[in-house]
Amino acid sequence: MINTVLFDLDGTLLSVDMEEFMHSYFQAVAESFKGILEPKSLLANIMKATEYMVRNTEKEKTNQRAFEEEFERLMGCDIAPLMARFEEFYRTDFKKIKSIVRHQPLCAKVVETLKNKGYEVVLATNPLFPRIAIEERIRWAGIDPDSFSLITAFEDMHYCKPQIEYYREILEIINKRPEQCLMVGNDAEEDMIARILGMKTFLLDAHLIRRAKVLPPVDYMGGYSDLYNFVQMSCPTSRRGRYEA
Repeated sequence: MINTVLFDLDGTLLSVDMEEFMHSYFQAVAESFKGILEPKSLLANIMKATEYMVRNTEKEKTNQRAFEEEFERLMGCDIAPLMARFEEFYRTDFKKIKSIVRHQPLCAKVVETLKNKGYEVVLATNPLFPRIAIEERIRWAGIDPDSFSLITAFEDMHYCKPQIEYYREILEIINKRPEQCLMVGNDAEEDMIARILGMKTFLLDAHLIRRAKVLPPVDYMGGYSDLYNFVQMSCPTSRRGRYEA
C-alpha cells in the first residue's frame, strides 16, 4: 500500500529544461566569480568535482565532503573562501535564473492534493546542490519547502542518482519499505531505477530525459495533467494512517 510519494525536482516539480538551466547556471557562476578566478578552469573543476561526487560510493562521506575534497585537490588551494562565495551566490545572483522556469501551477496542486490526502511527500532531487539552492528552486515551483518530510541535499546524502544506494538511503531515513513508495520523475534512467527496489514509478514525459532508445519498464507515464489526474483519482485518502493505493 503506497503511503509515500517521492518527487524529482528539475524537470518534474520544477518545469524547466535541464540543458537550458545548466547553461544559465554556469553563466551565472562565471559572472559571480569574475575577477576572482578564470571562469574556464573554475567551471571545468566544478564539473570534475561533481563527476567525482556522483561516482563516490564511500558511505562515510557525504556528497558535500566528496565534492569539496576533490574540488580542493583540483584547485590546489584552500577552498573555504570559494565555498563562502558560492553561498553568497545562492543567496543573490542564483535567483536570477528563475526567469527560465516555465510556470506550471499543476505541480503545486499535485503536492497539495497528496498532502491533503495524508501522504508523506519526499523531494528526491539528485543531491548535487546545497540545501539553500534546492529550497530556492522549490519556491520557484510555487511550493513551500516545508511540504516535504525529506529534501535530499548534498550536505546530508551519501550517494547520487543513478546509484541505487541513493534510493536505499532515502528508504532508511524515512523508514519506509519500497512497496510503500511511488517515485515520480522525468529521467527514464536516474528516476525510474527506483523500480528495481520495488517502488512504483511514474515517468513524467513533459521534460523527458532518456539515454537509450528503449524506455525502461515503468508503472505509469504521462504529462502534468495526467499526473494531477492520477493523484486525484488513483491515490485514495488515508484512513488512520493507512493507505489503499
